[in-house]
Amino acid sequence: MPRSLLYANEPPGAWPDSWYVASARPAPERPPLDGDAEADVCIVGAGFCGLSAALHLAERGVDVILLEAQRVGWGASGRNGGQIGVGQRVEQPELETMTDPATARLAWEVGRDAAAKVKRLVRERGIDCALKDGLIYANHRARYDAPTRAYAERMAARHGADFRYLSPEEIAERIGARGLSGGLEKPSGGHLHPLNYARGLARLAEAAGARIHERTEATALEGTTVSTPTGRVRARQVIVAANGYLGDLLPEAAARILPINNFMLATEPLPEARARAVLRDDVAVADSRFVVNYWRLSEDRRLLFGGGESYGWRFPRDLKSFVRARMLKLHPDLADVAVTHAWGGTLAITRTRLPVWGELRPGVFAALGWSGSGVALATMAGEILSEALAGDRRRLDAMARLPAPPLPGGRRLRRPGLVAAMLLAKARDAL
Repeated sequence: MPRSLLYANEPPGAWPDSWYVASARPAPERPPLDGDAEADVCIVGAGFCGLSAALHLAERGVDVILLEAQRVGWGASGRNGGQIGVGQRVEQPELETMTDPATARLAWEVGRDAAAKVKRLVRERGIDCALKDGLIYANHRARYDAPTRAYAERMAARHGADFRYLSPEEIAERIGARGLSGGLEKPSGGHLHPLNYARGLARLAEAAGARIHERTEATALEGTTVSTPTGRVRARQVIVAANGYLGDLLPEAAARILPINNFMLATEPLPEARARAVLRDDVAVADSRFVVNYWRLSEDRRLLFGGGESYGWRFPRDLKSFVRARMLKLHPDLADVAVTHAWGGTLAITRTRLPVWGELRPGVFAALGWSGSGVALATMAGEILSEALAGDRRRLDAMARLPAPPLPGGRRLRRPGLVAAMLLAKARDAL
């Protein structure tokens, strides 16, 4: 058994067999930490949250060291579906039952602004990551259509959201997948090449003065000193942004998240007419299943399709077959199309699907547990953490009030209990 999820499926420094890695813009190798160092802020984890925090802090003149156990964007940030969501992972009407009205309203604004934040960073800072507008959530059951229509109308009326209900006929016209009904369009959402986006954030953070050390695992956290196998970083404040690869570094956060694995594939490039039959418009799509299927087209017209989960440390042996079976349920017409890449990654979910935010120890901040919504929300978290560490804690403290309680069962039983519940939900999907 490997000693950490960091090394369970790829050895140190190795990349997954993903289309993102194969198509990514070149990136420099950053040296490991060598000896002891000091900084105003030490950040653990070079995913979207850690990189965004490093960028925003460095631009405030803060001395930042960012530690990454593997490589920049190596974890879920460089492996995901690239979908830019709008809002929180929990739909607003449900969120309004979980907290007070002011917090619920702010949570919506943070989630709305997070999508705009990503697009602004990409377009204004010149990050080359194939950014596209448009996101559709498609219902896999007709009984979801009426609530979806009501939700779109409510969000437009109360929050000015640009959400639009799509009829079954409109879904069929725009998405050539089997078994879908109506849906919800979010034009302010979108999609991008996530590894190129992460590498772009790293470039900007370093240009602003942040120091990034790769292949430097944080092994212990005592006060605001972070220990690694090759040295220590003494800082005034620490941000832990390791998400599904957190391990036992910060037990207070680990008790509130469950690492799970999700999987993707890339097909060979499709002829233009065939690609348009799969997706008429160049938008991202996700369906309404508990174990979500999600898909979009790459810049060279490959179908990038994600779906399927596992809850142990190891990925399935034959990832191509594992994900392809889910793809063919929606797209049986693609049975003759070759799969060129397949990969997995580990993300972190919470009991409520709302993130873990806040100052968990004196001087130690965390933002993790994105539950599949990290492209936008984790980027925004970097900005919110930077303003909190600079003295303005209003947004961070409000987001910390969102309920993300410890998982039931304590250290030993929380995983089997939650896995059992998720397997039951998967069975409900199948039925």
